[in-house]
Amino acid sequence: MVAEKLNTLRALFAEMEQALIAYSGGIDSTLVAKVAHDVLGEGALAVTAESPSLMPEDLEEARQQAAVIGLRHHIVKTHELDDPNYANNPVNRCYFCKSELHDTLKPLAREWGYPYVVDGVNADDLSDYRPGIQAAKERGVRSPLAEVGITKLEVRQLTQALGLPWWDKPSQPCLSSRFPYGEAITVEKLQRVGRGERYLRQLGWQALRVRSHGDTARIELPPDQIQAFVAQTDLPALVAAFQDYGFTYVTLDLEGYRSGKLNQGLSLAAAQS
Repeated sequence: MVAEKLNTLRALFAEMEQALIAYSGGIDSTLVAKVAHDVLGEGALAVTAESPSLMPEDLEEARQQAAVIGLRHHIVKTHELDDPNYANNPVNRCYFCKSELHDTLKPLAREWGYPYVVDGVNADDLSDYRPGIQAAKERGVRSPLAEVGITKLEVRQLTQALGLPWWDKPSQPCLSSRFPYGEAITVEKLQRVGRGERYLRQLGWQALRVRSHGDTARIELPPDQIQAFVAQTDLPALVAAFQDYGFTYVTLDLEGYRSGKLNQGLSLAAAQS
C-alpha cells in the first residue's frame, strides 16, 4: 500500500515536469523534495524561508539535508512579523504566515519558470486546524502528499525506506507555535523560546517544546520522560539559564508534550472566525 502511494507520488511529479518546493527542512517537505528530485532532477528546486521564527540550526539542517539529497536549494527571507495580522497572533496566525510565504514564492516560481509550487502538507494535516492550508490553496499551491493520501506515519515509513537518515526526526513547527493565541509575538520572544529549547536539546532532550506564557516558560516533554528529566536535570541551573534568557518563571507541564496542544482551547466558532 505504501509502495503504491510512492509510485503514485512519483507519477504526480512526472506530470509536473518542474516544481518549486516550499522546503522547511521538516520531514514532510523533505520527503516531497527527495521524491521530486529523484523524478525531476534539475527540474526540482527547494526553497527555504528564513525568518526569526526559524531556529538557525533548523536552517542549517535544511541545508545539510538538501546537500545529502543532491537537491538544488535556495534561501529567501520572509517578513511575516512586519504584518500586524501575524504579530498579534490571532487564531488564524498561520494563514498570514503562509500568505507571506507563498506571496514570496509564487513570483519566484513565475520568474524562474516553475509552473508549480508544492508544499509538505500530508493527509493527516487536513483533519487538524491548519488555516495556513487555506492560504496555500488560494495561491494555487499543491500538496502532493495530501493528494496521494500519504499520512504522517507513512511519511516516516517512506523516508526510512528511501534511506534518508532523518526518518525519525521530531516534528519542529515554527517557533511562533509556542505562543498561546492572543499573545503578541516579537523577535525577542522568539529568540528566548529558541534559546530555551536549544538549552534543553544540549542536555539530551529532543522531543520537546518551550511554550511562552507572558513571562513564564512552560516546558513540555513526552510523559514517559518527565520523571527522568526531573531526576537528571540540574533544575536550579536550568531556571537560572531561562531567567537569563528573559523568563521570570519556569514550569514543567505534568501532562506532557502533545502536538497542537495550544489548539485545545479553541472553540469551533473561534476556529472558523
